[in-house]
Amino acid sequence: MATRTTVRRRCVRQWNTRKQMREERIAAGRGFATGKLVDPETLVDFLEAVLRPGDRVCIEGDNQKQADVLARGLAAMDPARIHDLHMVQSGVVLPEHLDLFDSGIAKRLDFSYSGPQSARIAKMLFGGKIELGAIHTYLELFARYFVDLTPQVALIAAVSADRHGNLYTGPNTEDTPTVVEATSFGSGLVIAQVGEIVDTLPRVDIPGDQVHFVLDAGRPFYVEPLFTRDPVAMTETQILTAMMAIKGLYQPYGVRRLNHGIGFNTAAIELLLPTYGEKLGLKGKICTHWALNPHPTLIPAIEAGWVEQVHCFGSEVGMEDYLAARPDIFFTGPDGSLRSNRAFSQTAGLYACDMFIGSTLQIDLAGHSSTITANRIAGFGGAPNMGSDARGRRHPSEPWLQAGAEADPDTAAPLRRGRKLVVQIGETFGEGNAPLFVEKLGALELAEKLDLDLAPIMVYADDTTHIVTEEGIANLLLCRSADEREQAIRGVAGFTEIGRGRDRAMVERLRARKIIQRPEDLGIDPLDANRNMLAARSIKDLMLASGGLYRPPSRFRNW
Repeated sequence: MATRTTVRRRCVRQWNTRKQMREERIAAGRGFATGKLVDPETLVDFLEAVLRPGDRVCIEGDNQKQADVLARGLAAMDPARIHDLHMVQSGVVLPEHLDLFDSGIAKRLDFSYSGPQSARIAKMLFGGKIELGAIHTYLELFARYFVDLTPQVALIAAVSADRHGNLYTGPNTEDTPTVVEATSFGSGLVIAQVGEIVDTLPRVDIPGDQVHFVLDAGRPFYVEPLFTRDPVAMTETQILTAMMAIKGLYQPYGVRRLNHGIGFNTAAIELLLPTYGEKLGLKGKICTHWALNPHPTLIPAIEAGWVEQVHCFGSEVGMEDYLAARPDIFFTGPDGSLRSNRAFSQTAGLYACDMFIGSTLQIDLAGHSSTITANRIAGFGGAPNMGSDARGRRHPSEPWLQAGAEADPDTAAPLRRGRKLVVQIGETFGEGNAPLFVEKLGALELAEKLDLDLAPIMVYADDTTHIVTEEGIANLLLCRSADEREQAIRGVAGFTEIGRGRDRAMVERLRARKIIQRPEDLGIDPLDANRNMLAARSIKDLMLASGGLYRPPSRFRNW
């Protein structure tokens, strides 16, 4: 019979194997570095030394900010040495992100957004080049970094570093703190690409004891001006939908805390606040507190005193000086630059905002929406967090309570949940004359082709509260049956096949109950929807409105 001492000895296990593995990686990397500074000429050799086949790797990969030099280094590795990596990253944006899978360096992918690579990623998924884990929301992927997708190696980007590895991330902090926190404290290896090495940082955003190696890229990391919309390209139809949103939603609900998605329809709303909104007497009553990237189209509203505070997911190219000059509005550091944080702003949008309004590519007859078509997999980033009703919310607000009362008039007020306003806005026909409304979402076709357990729906029908098109507003909160909901959607679907299939008599009954509101029902003449109403009609106007502080990227300059 074994003694108690023998049993204890048999139960002994190692409790620091992950830290030991990290120390082995650090030791292997030191042969290509001076202290923490990696020799750029040996980047590929360095990466091959610190990585292992099958590693779980996070590379930034946001929807804007890219660790581009490190991405090229990864793609240049020898697949005979490093292969079958499991990539866990917010954005699949650069060609190199997919080159990894073409060469066999990477095998499995968990991600959130793939806008510029949406067609290629679809082709590779259908061709079996990529083993898909899941398409996540940002906040969902961040959460899994701390549970079952903790990176063993993280490749991040910062503005500058000192020789101790302290990092300054500047206005485009974005995902960096979340990625570093999960990786470094999860016994993983953190490698940072920086634009320069300096003696003194403007501020310390990431402490050096969480960063193991630094690569001096000799230039800034790549940033995409994803949220810049040129007012020149705004159409009268988009202005009309913006007018209806302001008068038919923002005004009656008194929405002050909100998030806008990417698109010309929401950019038009921002440019109408100091003009049309002012005419309606709404200043100080709507649109005061935002979870929002620093959209240039918000400048006129800020300058006119509409906006009290904005917390940002990331920054926007050319807005740096403007943000530094408006610390009462934006969250800035002692150096004056913006401190963005995608995880915090996603949480703010989920729990602290009363409205999300954004565009989509397809809406079905139940009100499900998706940005994924049969041939393009764009992902959805943070939209499902912004565009969902957070059931964990407990604090009341007037818009939230009003929406809840409309959705559930029979439950007693003290026990009745409020509802977040989740609005899909767009034109009945989009780019390439593609209809916004469809019988079957492309996301379902994708799920069938790839045999997915879950279709990548961006906003589920039970979260969608309103749909706005040039035809009017459908208030789905007031619908009391599936038939009413379907006809409300058909009623604003215009001359699409879905719209032509409406029950005209039922649609008119829904209109009488204000479930559907046409422009004329709101006192809006579509002929009034013209570009003269915009507070700025060009990028140059936005620059002038900022007092010259906004410096647009060259691609948007025509003066």
